[in-house]
Amino acid sequence: MSGIGPVEPGEDTSARDAPDPGSSLLHDPPRGRLGRLYDRHRRVALLAGAAIAALLAGGGYLYATRPRQPPPPPPPYPSQVVEVAYLSSAATPPGAPPRSFSFGVVLRVESGPPVTVSRIAQPYAGLSVTSVPRPPFRTKAGSARKVVITMHVTECGKVPEEAGLPFLDVTLRNTRAMQVQSFILGPRYAQALSSAVRVACDDDSR
Repeated sequence: MSGIGPVEPGEDTSARDAPDPGSSLLHDPPRGRLGRLYDRHRRVALLAGAAIAALLAGGGYLYATRPRQPPPPPPPYPSQVVEVAYLSSAATPPGAPPRSFSFGVVLRVESGPPVTVSRIAQPYAGLSVTSVPRPPFRTKAGSARKVVITMHVTECGKVPEEAGLPFLDVTLRNTRAMQVQSFILGPRYAQALSSAVRVACDDDSR
């Protein structure tokens, strides 16, 4: 009795059309307990991916719509935080020329960055002004500095005998701006200035 050989492919089939015995192992998910574990792992992976995508999208939205902090306010102008007040007459520094007199003022900086005094002047053409300390000098916020102002009468005819509202022009500078501020020092300063000018410019010299 002869044996039965392998089944020959039909007319319209070939060996390459035959199903691959191992293909189901590669593409079909496993069955049974292993299959359940596979399905569970797959679902967890999908849920985790969706959660991460949602978290990233929500974080991007929150970042884009976050409240913006307003920029810090600029520092104040130096003229807004500086005060100059008259103290009293002061001793004239050694070496000052004749017809000179001195008085003290106090300069206070209330707040903001330090303020530098770049120049001190006054409005009368017949007077020159120096100070101790000499400009430029700096004063920090919350502190006060005593400044001794010395005036020298250069021409008596250009200095009024009775100063009504004399003032000092002080050039102030901080990180915000540079300003020239006129400080009226009050009636005590006006009386002291007028008296000092009369002494410096007597009848013979005028």
